[in-house]
Amino acid sequence: MGNILRKAIEDRRKKLIEKLIAFKVYKKDDKQLLELSLTELENEYRRFQSHSHPHSDFGSIK
Repeated sequence: MGNILRKAIEDRRKKLIEKLIAFKVYKKDDKQLLELSLTELENEYRRFQSHSHPHSDFGSIK
């Protein structure tokens, strides 16, 4: 069961990194995205998502 959880966490991290790169975010506080924990990545993604305009390339309305 531990390997399944570890893989799920890693998959979630990869998806969040891809989404942050779409926002042109490559670093946070001199750390590469790959160095951030899942929690840090989720917080950073939520921060950018809340600031994106709904009519931008990243919003829900296109």
